Amino acid sequence: MSEDEEFMKKLLEQAQELKVTGIIRKNEESVIATNTGGIGYKSALKEYVINKINESEIANEQKENEKINVFTGLEFTKDEKPFDYNSLSNEEKAYISTLNQEQLAELMKTYTDNSGATYETNLIKLGIVDEENPSGINMYPIDFETKEKLGEIIEQYNKQQRDDGKEENVITYSDLVGTMMNSVTAIIDVISYVLIAFVSVSLIVSSIMIGIITYISVLERIKEIGILRSIGASKKDISRVFNAETLIVGLVAGILGIGITLLICIPANVIIKGVTGVSNIASLPMIRRRNTYFD
Repeated sequence: MSEDEEFMKKLLEQAQELKVTGIIRKNEESVIATNTGGIGYKSALKEYVINKINESEIANEQKENEKINVFTGLEFTKDEKPFDYNSLSNEEKAYISTLNQEQLAELMKTYTDNSGATYETNLIKLGIVDEENPSGINMYPIDFETKEKLGEIIEQYNKQQRDDGKEENVITYSDLVGTMMNSVTAIIDVISYVLIAFVSVSLIVSSIMIGIITYISVLERIKEIGILRSIGASKKDISRVFNAETLIVGLVAGILGIGITLLICIPANVIIKGVTGVSNIASLPMIRRRNTYFD
């Protein structure tokens, strides 16, 4: 019927009007675009279409006749045998001989469409679905941590169903992003471990240097310590003086390190964006937000 112009005009006149609420486009700073195009609908429209289909005359007729193919008027065949003229009765052969070419082609098409058709495939062709029994669900985690948490929840559910002997309730899922990112994640983890090792060495060396500086400071101030002891200062008082001095040195060094890092990030990001086109690669996160979506 799509070639019938009058029929299509009538359909358009009776069609449901929709409103475009937004257009998604690639971010100018994005390196890879995953959107392949198409039109996205809200769940309200999906439910409206499902209800309209389920309430249609042909849908109700098919649901009431599980053995009859509503498209051909014939019973569903259990096998997919092709049309065999020799298997027809004499009456059927006589009837076929009275048909013209168009009628014969339509009859052959009817038998072909009925061959291999089932009640379930007809429900799919008509668009009849049960909202309480979805065939699949797409999930879009907000970040990689949430994706990992979601995978753990599904695995825990599957383990519980297998332990209870309910294999039919086990969820089969595919992690497309995880499949693509496994190798990249492994490389990033190796680089992260190497950087952590260098940072750990730096922290150890810094701690040793602070200890050496404190020890030298104590040796150079033996006379001052003796004077303080002679006027009544206790060993704890002397210890507090040097601990306070060490704390101030470490605090100032840490603040200087953070400040210099933040300043270096600015030209580093400019250079990296100029070379690769990717912005905000170098950063120093002050606060790590805790993900609570699946807690």
